[in-house]
Amino acid sequence: MPTLLHIDSSPLGQGTSFTRELTAEFAARWRDTHPGGKVIYRDLARLEIPEPTAEWVAAIFTHEAAQSEAQKKLLKISEEFIADLYEAGEYVIGVPMHNFSVPSKLKLWIDQVVRRDKTFSYGTGIPEGLLIDKKATFLIASGGVYDPGTPLASYDLIEPYLRNVFGFIGVTDCSFVHAGGTAKLMYGVDRPTILQPALDAVRTSFQAA
Repeated sequence: MPTLLHIDSSPLGQGTSFTRELTAEFAARWRDTHPGGKVIYRDLARLEIPEPTAEWVAAIFTHEAAQSEAQKKLLKISEEFIADLYEAGEYVIGVPMHNFSVPSKLKLWIDQVVRRDKTFSYGTGIPEGLLIDKKATFLIASGGVYDPGTPLASYDLIEPYLRNVFGFIGVTDCSFVHAGGTAKLMYGVDRPTILQPALDAVRTSFQAA
């Protein structure tokens, strides 16, 4: 069964968040083109995602057969997130820019899923991603415009970071759609005008598929 992992990370709600509107559009188009497909939804802003602690690090370096019940409990949400990644063949992730990078909840999620012998391996002596034949689309919203070739392009730390971290775990088929200039909302530009180019890009991606 084709499966999409749909992740939102914006702390803003539907109707306010630009990225939530974009991921909802993507998921709706995906359902239209995958009748009978399954969507796994994770709203990271609404989840309690623990940050790594010394105990958590000790747990991930303890062989599963030797893990205590307390260690297994510490790793429960990590195991669930990793299972999502393996079950889905395609991912769509909404990423609002926070201080030029990803939201803290998304970073915590990444820390939970980038794990040795789970999503990457050093079995051959060099890092090897274990999530093979997966595809990821990142829908990014930012107050400013940071597109390549613009004066502030170097401030966009999101795309290079996500491309590298997902590539490290094996996901090299990555697409990025940017909704830049959302701050124009404060200066009288209406929301649909700001969002339309990114919505068009999402729709076009399905027409080209």
